[in-house]
Amino acid sequence: MFVIIMGCGRVGARLASQLTRAGHEVTILDLTASAFRRLDPDFNGTTLVGNGIDSDALRRAGIERADVFAAMTQGDNRNIMASQIARHIFHVPKVTTRIYDPLRQETFEMLGLEAISPTVIGADKFLEIIDPAAVGARQKPGDRPWVAAPAEQREG
Repeated sequence: MFVIIMGCGRVGARLASQLTRAGHEVTILDLTASAFRRLDPDFNGTTLVGNGIDSDALRRAGIERADVFAAMTQGDNRNIMASQIARHIFHVPKVTTRIYDPLRQETFEMLGLEAISPTVIGADKFLEIIDPAAVGARQKPGDRPWVAAPAEQREG
């Protein structure tokens, strides 16, 4: 599987290293070369300095043959834009996006993007540790789940 990761922060670097160890081909894209120092010494993928919302940079990364695109920057807006480009312009089969603001998750869902919110995941994990009995009460009616699946993947 060929995976392009936009953002070589702590999470992006860790995921890139895990995927190459599992035998996948990975290209990781970041705005600054210094970000690549976060990668494990055994990372055997490709690093590329560039902007994930720039079509030319994405082409250099190999987006036209990518199986997966993961937007992992700290900017929700950049993640949304890059994910839309990957999904709708380059037709990448699997696009996943990190989103910090859970209130924006509905936007991702409407755009047909799968989103993961570390904000919600983190709060839920703390709740499990602090008060395991409250886990069932962590969501109230109308709350969004921590992963928003594209509309075509949800049951009806």
